[in-house]
Amino acid sequence: MRLATLRTPGGTRAARVDGDTAVELDAPDVGALLAQHDWREQAAGAGPRHLFAEAHLAPVVPRPGKIFCVGLNYRTHILEMGRELPEYPTLFAKFAEALVGPADPVALDPESSAVDWEAELAVVIGAPARRANAAEAEAAIAGFAVLNDVTMRDWQHRTLQWLQGKTFEASTPFGPVLVTPDELPGGTRPTLELRAEVDGQTMQSANTGDLVFDPVALVEYISSIITLNPGDVIATGTPGGVGHARKPPRYLTDGSVLVTEIEGIGRLENVARAVAVVPA
Repeated sequence: MRLATLRTPGGTRAARVDGDTAVELDAPDVGALLAQHDWREQAAGAGPRHLFAEAHLAPVVPRPGKIFCVGLNYRTHILEMGRELPEYPTLFAKFAEALVGPADPVALDPESSAVDWEAELAVVIGAPARRANAAEAEAAIAGFAVLNDVTMRDWQHRTLQWLQGKTFEASTPFGPVLVTPDELPGGTRPTLELRAEVDGQTMQSANTGDLVFDPVALVEYISSIITLNPGDVIATGTPGGVGHARKPPRYLTDGSVLVTEIEGIGRLENVARAVAVVPA
């Protein structure tokens, strides 16, 4: 099953994507749909139909209650940097105001001059999970989406805490759809090709099977700290190829076209746009 959140003249609407058609469902967005205990049955409903290619898409979950992000989680990238594999996941957070849709502009705020890309597989939670074991963690995963953890490196490295560089407003593309595990090779531990492209040049290329901590392990770990609720999101980390690590560093600039794609899920295509700040 594939789910999306449409922007319609009457507001956002959850939809089921059947081939080239988006079928509206009885929920204002995918997050609200997942909050229903029988969301799978509700997602089978019928409603107004749209050509999916012409749909105006919001972030697939517009306002998650929690967004957890994971650092240093691709095995090959860690080893090629000469580091040891981590014993525990590196966690930080992001807020819902950071999210944009799969074709929306990525905001380049004037406060930062080092805006970087990080292609990631996102896990979307579909059932409450607290101190989940492996089977419970698998059952709590509604599906997967594409996310780019766009990062303001100059702010990220101001201190040892990363949050301030990770959650600038309107900076994080998320979508285009949620795909349930049964549609993906590897299921809740998917093995999918992931890539990021900037202005037509491939910058990142990896397979999600290379994750040190896979989605099930992350749900287990995070749910030992706090209850994960339907609609919560876990961004699982990015592979090598980010702009900050290049010699010389490369960053997004006004007009840069950022493409983030994961096979079997979909593609985000976002143009970076400088934000003009009008003096008060």
